[in-house]
Amino acid sequence: MIELKNVCFTYAGGQADAGIKNIELTVSQGEVILLCGCSGCGKTTVTRLINGLIPHYYEGELSGTAKVLGHTVSETPLYETARSVGSVFQNPRSQFFNVDTDSELAFACENLGMPEQEVRKRVRRAVRELSLEPLSGRSIFELSGGEKQKIACGSVSALNPDIIVLDEPTSNLDTEGIRSLRSVIKKWKEQKKTIVIAEHRLHFMSGIADRVLYIKDGTIAEEYRAEDFFEQPAFFYTERGLRIPNFALLPQMKEGTPDGNGTCTLENVHYSYKSAKTVLDIPKLQLPVGKATAVIGKNGAGKTTLMRSICGLLKHDKSVFELNGIRYGAKKRLSVCYQVMQDVNHQLFTESVLDEVLLSMKHEDEGQAERILSGLDLSRLKELHPMSLSGGQKQRVAIASALAADRPMIIFDEPTSGLDFWHMNQVADHIKALMEKDKTVFIVTHDPEFIMACCDYILYLEQGKVQACFPLDEKGTQRMKDFFEIDGR
Repeated sequence: MIELKNVCFTYAGGQADAGIKNIELTVSQGEVILLCGCSGCGKTTVTRLINGLIPHYYEGELSGTAKVLGHTVSETPLYETARSVGSVFQNPRSQFFNVDTDSELAFACENLGMPEQEVRKRVRRAVRELSLEPLSGRSIFELSGGEKQKIACGSVSALNPDIIVLDEPTSNLDTEGIRSLRSVIKKWKEQKKTIVIAEHRLHFMSGIADRVLYIKDGTIAEEYRAEDFFEQPAFFYTERGLRIPNFALLPQMKEGTPDGNGTCTLENVHYSYKSAKTVLDIPKLQLPVGKATAVIGKNGAGKTTLMRSICGLLKHDKSVFELNGIRYGAKKRLSVCYQVMQDVNHQLFTESVLDEVLLSMKHEDEGQAERILSGLDLSRLKELHPMSLSGGQKQRVAIASALAADRPMIIFDEPTSGLDFWHMNQVADHIKALMEKDKTVFIVTHDPEFIMACCDYILYLEQGKVQACFPLDEKGTQRMKDFFEIDGR
């Protein structure tokens, strides 16, 4: 099905070590291959080679032989490869062509000229398999990041290709969404689909993957039978910069969480989209100052919208925010808040990584910018264009800009969606350093490992309402694990 022989690829105009080198890989029909490794190691490049985006979309220097279903990738038009290879990208927005969910689910099939009856049949099956009923008939622009990812998976499921490649498909999914995705991948496997997945979150692939390839510096450094890979001790994963796939090994409790340095208050948070669906209904909310609060809940619960309200980014928002005894209307909050968005492509503007960090500073300080970049393992990338980087590297650039902005309140929306274990810990260390400077941090996340690494409080939302708010002490840690349904692997 897939055959790569001595394949090397270097991106045009990008970093020299961002591609792949001497890749040798054969994948048989029905195999499920898990690609893992640190951010920027080459996982995504392998998936782009299989689905034909390399070399037809991403330019660069390609050598070696890459064949998919017996056809040489470089000689096969991209539209032909798309008939047999379905793709789910890390950023689902990059693969959308419509403004509503129903049209998006049908688009790939319609684009191949399938009869209307067949298209409708396939869409209904995809909706059923992925439990997408709540997302039917919705505007793409009203969906959360995780809901968009579900629609992207549904589009591929409707297409029913022979080969499916997924690049960080769980990056914005909640526990229920990951469970649904796992179920779909199992169905694809039963149908003898050939599946290649590049992932940092490894736990959901236990019992599904057949082989695991550990990629380092653009090469396949190690290869394992999946059964052997998932039975390793914790240090095996952490020393390779990988997330621990066994949730039972997460810390059982945090040390006592001290009170914050006061409270910030948000009042009269009521927000609806034009569709009249109520997204937020919070009469009053008090949260600790100088602490990191994890904002959790299912996809579509209103987490990102609440953070946009705190930042003053919602139109016609009449909520009132009070910080350190000062009340701020929506327009004035921009002076005290800085948000790292879920899709960081929206906030990368300059021609180099270093300039991106300097842009966020009130007074440019190149020395301080260099120190921030060094702390996030970005020094070697400082002269590169931010858009030439991997998803995880872009995420760290946006985080570096937030640190440089030095605002009293910093909001992170899914900051670890593209990060490996090492870089997740780097971000956690920076957040803890922010709290030492009396900064208030809110983190929208589906990542329990990251929560345990740096958060002090939990804010749980459900259907736009606050269901719980509590410190992450021993009792709170167990409550948090209950929300994530963590009871072992």
